Formats: sequence, C-alpha cells, structure tokens
Amino acid sequence: MAEPTAPNPTDTPAVALGPTALVLGAFSAIGAWVPPLVFVTLPWTIIAGALAVTLGATGIHHARRGAGRLWTALAGTALGAIGLIGTVTLIWLLST
Repeated sequence: MAEPTAPNPTDTPAVALGPTALVLGAFSAIGAWVPPLVFVTLPWTIIAGALAVTLGATGIHHARRGAGRLWTALAGTALGAIGLIGTVTLIWLLST
C-alpha cells in the first residue's frame, strides 16, 4: 500500500528538501540534455543543478536521521548532478 502524501503535524521543513531537489534536478537535467532547450535555459540549468545537488545532499542527511524521504533526495541529487555536469561540459566544449 502506498504511504500517505498528506503532511503530518510533526513534519519539519526538512521534509521538503527531497521533493524540491527532485524538481530542480529534473529541470536541470531536461534543460541540459534537450537540444531545443539548451540555449534558452542555459543560465537557469546551472543554478537549478547546483541548488538540486545542495538541497539533495542536505535532504539525504536529514532523511538518514528520520526526517524526510530518502529516495526523492537521492533522485534530486543525481538529476541535479547530471544536469550540472552536462551544462558545464557544454560550456567547456563551446569555449574551446
């Protein structure tokens, strides 16, 4: 059975770190690897990727201590890293 999605009164703000990292990481990965969007979203993918990695790592830290959801923080960190590395690689290739 799926776990409930309604917030509990005992939830801390750390619960939102994983889903926030997941959304930012998805935006960063899509913006870095979809050719029509690369040049339109280039500065935003760098910012979103860095924030996704940072918030995801913080979310992993809190999830291991019982506050938050681990899988969303892991997925957000991975997608943010993919988007950030892809964007930095693209900038490096275009500058040479």
